[in-house]
Amino acid sequence: MKNIFIAILLAGFCSLKAQDVKAYQFYDKKGKEVKTEKLVKELADYDVVFFGENHNSSINHWLQLKITEALFAKKNGQLILGAEMFERDNQAQLNQYLNGKFDAKTFKDSARLWNNYATDYKPLVDFAKNKKLNFIATNIPRKYASQTAKEGLESLNKLSEKEKTYIAQLPIKVTLDTPGYPEMKAMMGDHAEGTKVMNFISAQATKDATMAESILKNFQAGKTFIHYNGNYHSKEFGGIYWYIKQKNPNLKMAVISVFESEDPELKVPAKDYIPTDFNLIIPADMTKTF
Repeated sequence: MKNIFIAILLAGFCSLKAQDVKAYQFYDKKGKEVKTEKLVKELADYDVVFFGENHNSSINHWLQLKITEALFAKKNGQLILGAEMFERDNQAQLNQYLNGKFDAKTFKDSARLWNNYATDYKPLVDFAKNKKLNFIATNIPRKYASQTAKEGLESLNKLSEKEKTYIAQLPIKVTLDTPGYPEMKAMMGDHAEGTKVMNFISAQATKDATMAESILKNFQAGKTFIHYNGNYHSKEFGGIYWYIKQKNPNLKMAVISVFESEDPELKVPAKDYIPTDFNLIIPADMTKTF
């Protein structure tokens, strides 16, 4: 009898401990916990939603899919999807896959897909395909961003007219007033050459400005455009968000930022925490996809 009692006690204790494990927690700007149902309800009122991510976070990608599915239901299908992970000159290939004219292998062979595409982005693309949603390849082709980092922003003027259609309209404004850019400058250190620093920041700006322009060109009134991008591209309301604000300050936009935490209860971090509209806290030891 005593052994049975101990077994029940242990089972109850193990069950209690298991319930204490949290995989994620959303907070609003003021630090109040937000349930996913309320999050989806609020997101449905926005024109553009930036869903920041850590590229290798499994829970981050799973939540992107689940929130997108719920938002699709809430908005009666009035959604447009877009992502940093697809470059403008691969839009035709992406469309061919969405329309069923390319199978998965043909798409993989014809487009420049990220190494973690199959695990982390294919579910989102397949959701768009199944629901007949537009999925926009928003980013600048990487080679032009690399060219900017090496040769400067002015080098883009030498591109052909066709090549220029794959990047934001020139000239692209680059300023340290953009949140996040001063941090990039600081990361390069005091000893870094001024031109090299600005070329590096300009390369980031070509990505942000191009993604902003892509969103603005494909946005439709009444629909929510949900954009998946690395956290740095929209954190602190900088990057893509900042560039859109310069062009169309009237759009209602929300940023979901992501932060890792060692705290098992996933409380708001005490330091290095600058919240945006919604803030996703995930365990630092969450399974990584690469």
